[in-house]
Amino acid sequence: MTGSVSISDTDAPANSGTNTAQGGRAIIIRSVLIGGLIGALLSVLAADFERRMVFDTWQRVSPREITADNVAVVLIDDASVQAAGEWPWPRYVTAQLIALIGQGEPSAIGIDIYFTEPDRLSPEAFAGRYLDTEMDAETREKITALPDMDEYFGTILGQVPSVLARVATSDGGKSPDEYFFDPVVDGPPPPGSLRAENVLASIFELDELAMGHGMVNGAPDDDGVVRRVPLSVLIQDIQASGLAMELARIATGTPGLRWENGKMVMGDARITADQRGTMQFRMGEIPAAAQYSALDVLGQGKPVPTDAFKGKVVLVGVSATGTYDIVATPLKSELAGVLVQAQAVDAILEEQWLARPPSMLAAEIAAALALLVLILAAGITLRTWLLWPAFGLALALPVFSWLAFTRANLLFDPVRPLLVGICAATALTLIRYALARAERKRLAAELVEERVRASVQKGELDAARRIQMSMVPGQRALSRLDSRTEISAVLEPAKSVGGDFFDAVKINKDLLLFMVGDVTGKGVPAALFMALSKTLSKSNLARAADGLADPVAALNHDLMDEADPEMGLTMLVGTIDCSTGAVHMVNAGHENPILVHTDGTLKTIEMVGGPPFCVTDFPYPVEQLQLAKGETLVIITDGATEAANEAGILFGLGGVEAALKTESDGTAQSRAMHLAKEVRMFEGSNDPTDDLTIFALRYLGNDI
Repeated sequence: MTGSVSISDTDAPANSGTNTAQGGRAIIIRSVLIGGLIGALLSVLAADFERRMVFDTWQRVSPREITADNVAVVLIDDASVQAAGEWPWPRYVTAQLIALIGQGEPSAIGIDIYFTEPDRLSPEAFAGRYLDTEMDAETREKITALPDMDEYFGTILGQVPSVLARVATSDGGKSPDEYFFDPVVDGPPPPGSLRAENVLASIFELDELAMGHGMVNGAPDDDGVVRRVPLSVLIQDIQASGLAMELARIATGTPGLRWENGKMVMGDARITADQRGTMQFRMGEIPAAAQYSALDVLGQGKPVPTDAFKGKVVLVGVSATGTYDIVATPLKSELAGVLVQAQAVDAILEEQWLARPPSMLAAEIAAALALLVLILAAGITLRTWLLWPAFGLALALPVFSWLAFTRANLLFDPVRPLLVGICAATALTLIRYALARAERKRLAAELVEERVRASVQKGELDAARRIQMSMVPGQRALSRLDSRTEISAVLEPAKSVGGDFFDAVKINKDLLLFMVGDVTGKGVPAALFMALSKTLSKSNLARAADGLADPVAALNHDLMDEADPEMGLTMLVGTIDCSTGAVHMVNAGHENPILVHTDGTLKTIEMVGGPPFCVTDFPYPVEQLQLAKGETLVIITDGATEAANEAGILFGLGGVEAALKTESDGTAQSRAMHLAKEVRMFEGSNDPTDDLTIFALRYLGNDI
């Protein structure tokens, strides 16, 4: 990277680090893409299940409010059966029910019942129950001369706007050539439309006299739940309309129906259908004010308002206990089928059908790709903040789906992109954890290997010193970081090897990261922990372009995981914007920095800071400082302030400030070297009590 500092004077470690970083990025890219692909495959495999789950939830959360303006339902319920006898009723009773409904001037009467057998109480059937020895000819003749109730019912059906139910079937039934279809649905139906060879309908005496006919092949989905009704059914080469569709056509006075580009056209309305030619619609509950017991209509129960059916579509069905027409819907586990048909009719009249146009699939794919790109970018760039937009998008998807459902009757599936995002994010988390563990093991192995090699060559302590010194940048490397800054540093271990370190590295074009650390202890253990600390610091703090708080917290966590109980680490880490001189710093138990103004005056920057790393999980504050052109920031370790002479007197902060004031050259290198010289002169013949590190950063300004 531009402006980075190698941890060694040789090319091998730098190339190794570059190759490792590039290899890590490649692994992250592959892992995230594989995770996203797994999510996409899961969404395809679970497509029907996930969509049903989501859209059924929206149905339950936001059921459609259905008024009593368009439809009414007459139910042959338990009370009706108890009063009028078990079902099926004599044709006369049923005929009276339809006649009374017709007197209410409905726009259409849909009879969701099949009358597949003649009336059990017809005159001929009644007379046929008795032998000639049991009934004389005169009585038989009088009985058979009585009016046939099927004919009477047929007459009633012909006098009202009635629509009888039919069923398309390939198992039984009769040829469609034996039935009258008017009107026939025109146009090419959807390719997956239900097809059958025969028709199951009421007896001809009733079927041929009804004003219209509608197919009720509303088979449930695979899970046994009814979510849609057929708009048409193909019987051999005849397209017959569904019951709800035919009732809506008659109610609106539309002369015919036709398929056009996969939509059912009824006058000005273009009703969306799926590939099976069925309509999915927003469900609700038929209000109690629009539901009537057949007992009430027959005048044996509660009075029915005179205008209860006027201008409405009235559906007649059976809901009595033990009858067959009970279905499950997203809203209720048990519901009379006629109530589903009534909801469908109202949905057509109110244009409340649900649609899933190609644009919804395109939006789902776009959302999945957006999540994948954000997660991939976060993994490649190590900018964790990119996960927040991904998280926000993930939260927005269900909200958008619900709004599309409730406001526009559109079906947007949020689970598909969420599965892609969740699997991609999971893959990123797992691979970053695996890479971090692998990197730590690699670093530990390298340290051990280097230690063994150095011990064999020149002795353990001398080799360790070389390792330590090779892990901090030299003066030449520091001088090449950025022309707008001048950086110099001195590191002198108290013994052959110690635990102090420093580093500086460019993060981007303008931002420069610097750090000074002091490991508790001395000798080889401190140096080894210093090497690990510096490596983890550089790895975590490389993400400081988005701020120091999160990388510092991550560094503290990593160090707490890796450190021995005896080890500790103080550190001052900061960034400087080379274009403005703005400095942001975090102090973890370290000495406060000293600001040297251009006129030579000093100011110790009193920082709030926090405890040393490896102690506890602490929210370290990020503190700010503005460097003017020519000002120098000096950072020291306690090897300067705690340096002692033969009399046991400490050099102290006063000695540091005095040494900085007596330096007249003003360059960063001169200040660092002069301070180090003054400390050693003060110690005299005493052995150094601690590692000595001095880091000086001088801001030269943006116009250099």
